[in-house]
Amino acid sequence: MNAEELDMKFDQGLEILEHFDLSSAKRPGLETKRVNVDFPVWMVEALDKEATRLGVHRHAIIKTWIPQILDAKVV
Repeated sequence: MNAEELDMKFDQGLEILEHFDLSSAKRPGLETKRVNVDFPVWMVEALDKEATRLGVHRHAIIKTWIPQILDAKVV
C-alpha cells in the first residue's frame, strides 16, 4: 500500500492501524532519563504531607508538578 492509498483510507474513516507495526512504536520526546535530585528536608516533608493527603507516592507529586510548572513557563 502506498502513501496515497493510506491517506485515502484514513480520510474515509477506515481502519489503518492494521498496516503499522505498533510493537516498535515510540513517542518522540517522551523517553525517560533517571536523575537524582537533592531536596532540603523541609521540602521532602512538605511533599510527603501533600502525597499523604492525596493518597499517592511522593514521586507522583513531583512528576505531576514539574511538568505543570514547565508548561506554564513555555511561551
